[in-house]
Amino acid sequence: MKIYYIITSLLFFVFAYVQINDPDPWLWVGWYVFLGILSALAAAGRYYRSLVLVGLGLCALGVLRLFPDFVQWVNDGMPNIAASMKAESPYIELVREFLGLVISTAALVVLYLRGRKMVG
Repeated sequence: MKIYYIITSLLFFVFAYVQINDPDPWLWVGWYVFLGILSALAAAGRYYRSLVLVGLGLCALGVLRLFPDFVQWVNDGMPNIAASMKAESPYIELVREFLGLVISTAALVVLYLRGRKMVG
């Protein structure tokens, strides 16, 4: 799992870097750095259950907030959200954020489940 955590950490730091030009970089850079640090700490054998649970709670709130935009995107035929870095439709950026939170949730769930084994 150490390799997984190292790769996950590096990916989240890359995600943070590409968010610098985002309309709200303070939120997304901070979020992905937080996840990168949690993954790096897990790679070092350090697990902070309370921080993982806070992260999962924040993911749940974000996913619930952005879910209607995701549904609208699906109803519109799932137009390409990666063709251009500039979002032509208002919900394109929100769908990208939704999918980022889904990826974040998956990583946090793995961290939570594996972390339980580290602690107990």
